[in-house]
Amino acid sequence: MGIRFVVLVNKQGQTRLAQYFYEHLSLDQRRALEAEIVRKCLARTDLQCSFVEHRNYKIVYRRYASLFFLVGVDNDENELAILEFIHLLVETMDRHFGNVCELDIMFHLEKVHFMLEEMVMNGCIVETSKTNILSPIQLMDKAS
Repeated sequence: MGIRFVVLVNKQGQTRLAQYFYEHLSLDQRRALEAEIVRKCLARTDLQCSFVEHRNYKIVYRRYASLFFLVGVDNDENELAILEFIHLLVETMDRHFGNVCELDIMFHLEKVHFMLEEMVMNGCIVETSKTNILSPIQLMDKAS
């Protein structure tokens, strides 16, 4: 299948963005899952690798400044490709917001969701061009 979910959290473990693909979990199940993986990933040191197995997922994560980008994938997914996906997401947000920070995500949550929806469809990465990802958002900005 590919990507199951993308979660962005700050250093305190507060969820700033959560998007699920192919997962039909109740709100309580999502909260519990997020709490477990956030606890697991934030407890790791910088010297440890960025891959963690949890339940039937493989969690690939990366820290950028004060934000952790956590991506839950199937066990047969390529971890390095997912790290590249995380980097592409950050570069795309950087291009749009100019050195993205936690506040940009909080105040422009709909734009970040839109970027993710442009990049990932049904758990599969479908777009990797930053220009193609950002062009609909820029058109919406011009219209408003």
